[in-house]
Amino acid sequence: GRTGSGCRARLGRPAAAAAAMMRFMLLFSRQGKLRLQKWYLATSEKDKKKTVRELMQVVLARKPKMCSFLEWRDLKVVYKRYASLYFCCAVEGQDNELITLELIHRYVELLDKYFGSVCELDII
Repeated sequence: GRTGSGCRARLGRPAAAAAAMMRFMLLFSRQGKLRLQKWYLATSEKDKKKTVRELMQVVLARKPKMCSFLEWRDLKVVYKRYASLYFCCAVEGQDNELITLELIHRYVELLDKYFGSVCELDII
């Protein structure tokens, strides 16, 4: 029988492409208060705090009409503001920013369905 790796090789996709991933997702307020964080790679508490502080400063300093994608360290950061909350994801360099933006949008839709018009208090 065929295995998943055989299928990947048949399609001409390198194994590394299958390993692309989101590194973390942050939700924070306009006032710079972290509301939710999810890390998909083992990271020390010290590095998490530094990352959160740096990214919040960068994102909050950006003008509303600026692009929602930015290069940060060796990652791409995709963010979107919904009401008073920023949803911010960091993905690897080869990942697609538009798919990440869609993922954020679908996550917000899911929260809306669950909470019935989600707000910052629901996240806390």
